[in-house]
Amino acid sequence: MGISDKIAKLEVEISTTKKHKGTEYHIGLIKARLAKYKRESAATKKAGGGTGFDVKKSGDSTVVLIGLPSTGKSTLLNVLTNAASKAASYAFTTLTCIPGIMEYNGAKIQILDLPGIIGGAKGGKGRGREVLSVARNADLVLLIVDVFQPSALELLKEELHGVGLRLDQSPPQIFMSKSQTGGISIKSTVKLTKLDDKLITGILNEYGIHSAGIVFREDATEDQLIDFLDGNRRYTPFLTVLNKVDLVSPDFIKHLKFPFVPVSAEKKENLENLRARIFQSLQLIRIYTKPRMDEADMKAPMMMRANSTVGDACDKLHRDLRKDFKFAQIWGPSAKFPGQKGGLDHVLLDGDVITIVKKQG
Repeated sequence: MGISDKIAKLEVEISTTKKHKGTEYHIGLIKARLAKYKRESAATKKAGGGTGFDVKKSGDSTVVLIGLPSTGKSTLLNVLTNAASKAASYAFTTLTCIPGIMEYNGAKIQILDLPGIIGGAKGGKGRGREVLSVARNADLVLLIVDVFQPSALELLKEELHGVGLRLDQSPPQIFMSKSQTGGISIKSTVKLTKLDDKLITGILNEYGIHSAGIVFREDATEDQLIDFLDGNRRYTPFLTVLNKVDLVSPDFIKHLKFPFVPVSAEKKENLENLRARIFQSLQLIRIYTKPRMDEADMKAPMMMRANSTVGDACDKLHRDLRKDFKFAQIWGPSAKFPGQKGGLDHVLLDGDVITIVKKQG
C-alpha cells in the first residue's frame, strides 16, 4: 500500500469514527500517523521536482491574494498597486504569479496575484500546490471572496490548512527536550483538559520519541501537539475581503457571520480602508535614522515589524553594525526622555528616531 492509499484510509477512518471520551486516544494516534504520512508524501513530491512559481520577494512585506477563480483578484491587484495583471470575466485568467507594489505610510508592500484555486488544491489540482506554497511564505494572506459565494471562505481555509498554514493562530506554547533514556516526562504550568498523559505519550511515540521532557504552557489540543511535533507549520495573519459588494444591497451581506472588509475592486470602493487594514495587519512600524551630527530624515522611514529591537534595526542597516555597536540614542514613543541611551535589546515603537553609536577603532 502506497503513502497516498494510507493517507486516504486514515482520513476515512477519522471521518467515520464518532468522537467521544472512549475514542479520543484512538483518534489522536490516527491524526499523528496521518500527519507523519502527509509529511513523507510532501517530501517525496518535493524531491521529485516541479515547476513552481519563481517569486522574488521585494518591499517591506509580502501579501498574497488567495481566492477561487473569477473573484476579482487581478482587478484588486491593479487598483491597489502599480501592477498590470490581466483581468477578465472568465475563470483562470491569471496563470502565473503577478507582483505589484502598494505604497502606504512609507511602506512598500509587495502584493502577489496568484491563479485561482479549486477544491483539492492542497493535493495539486489546478496548480494548487504551487499557489499554496507561495501563500506559506507570505506575511499576510488576503482571502478574496465573491459576494455571491461566501461559503467559499471555508474551502479556502481548508486548503491552506492542508499545506500547514495556520491562519490567525499563534505557535502552541509547548517545549520539549529529547533525551537518550528516562522515558517521557510531562509537565505543565496550566491545567490540561484536552490531553492526558496517555494520549501525549502515544502521540510522541508515533513520532518515534520515547524519551523526552515536554512542558505545556497552555491547554493545548492534540492538533496543536501534532503541529508542534511536525515543526513545519506557518502561523500567518489573514483578512477576508468580500469583493463585488457594489452588486448587492447592504442588507444582502448583513447575515454573514464572519468578519470581512467589503470592497468593489471594479468600482474602486472602500480601497483606502482596505489599504489601512493591510498595513495594520502587517504590524509594521516606522523607524527613522538620525546621523549623530545631523537631522533625522523624516521622509524615508525604515520599516520594521512590531516588537523589533535596536539590534534588529542594526541588522537591517548593515550586517556588521551589531558587532560594532556601542549604544543607541532614541527619541520618540519608546524613549523615557529625548535622546535616551539604549542597548541592543531596547524595543522600538512606531515613530522612533534612533542614532547608532559605534565603538571607536
